[in-house]
Amino acid sequence: MELRHLKYFLKLAEELSFVRAADKLFISQPPLSRQIKELETEVGATLFERNNKRVVLTDAGKYYQKEIQELVQNLDRINANTKKISENQSGEFRIAYVSSTFSGDISALIQYLSKQYPYVNFRLYEVPTVKQIAALEEGKIDFGIIRAPLHSYKIESQLWFKDSFSLVFNRNKYNITLEEELEYLKDETFVFFNREYAPNFHGILLEICAKYGFEPKVVHESNNISSIIQLVKNGLGISIVPTSILKSYDYPELRYVELNKVKLYTDILLATAKGNQSEIVQSAKGFLMQKCMKNQDNV
Repeated sequence: MELRHLKYFLKLAEELSFVRAADKLFISQPPLSRQIKELETEVGATLFERNNKRVVLTDAGKYYQKEIQELVQNLDRINANTKKISENQSGEFRIAYVSSTFSGDISALIQYLSKQYPYVNFRLYEVPTVKQIAALEEGKIDFGIIRAPLHSYKIESQLWFKDSFSLVFNRNKYNITLEEELEYLKDETFVFFNREYAPNFHGILLEICAKYGFEPKVVHESNNISSIIQLVKNGLGISIVPTSILKSYDYPELRYVELNKVKLYTDILLATAKGNQSEIVQSAKGFLMQKCMKNQDNV
């Protein structure tokens, strides 16, 4: 018995017409009749009653149809899963992101990919841009979410979105309503990213303050956006952060004032090793780009 015998049987059981079934199978009627007869001989049962006017399933044929339908469906599933494994859609896929991106989108990405590729173990890492670039070049991660600039001929990237900057402070300690008031904060305590951890980002924050006419008194530095927000929330300083993090850290004690005057932005990039066009990479990029468009529509 061959698989084609079973598929021919199922098509005939569906159409109950040798003419229509043969047409759907792209074969002529005599070979179809011969295959069905061979199947009945091998099974040892009459599966169809046929005459010049009609074709109907016997009771044995109805039982056989039900069982074979389930068998073929399982076989199709097994074949699809085998193909995924063969195409390296199993094993481990490593994703890194910078802490100052919206964690809700990252979580949604992992949930989406896990459903699409159930045989893949997705591992998520919070890694600064500088270290991500090195890890991508060395093949230690498969997909990176980083902040520009990116200078590496070994990596290719796609713009995910452009992020503005906002002043963030404890509303119970500071009374700031307009961005123009930022210039009066020169004597206040600031909380920034560590210069060595995120040198480009640290430089942008200093540039923003310079555009408002002062040099910030940076007393506290951190390697993590969560730590920065906690320090600000506790009233230990003011910070300048990417506006998009408001979605992750919308605490009642905090107030955000977007800094539109400076017209400075930070680009969030989706990065992979050059030439990596795997199906999972394309799925991840497509999902995140759709999320970005939906987020913009909801603004």
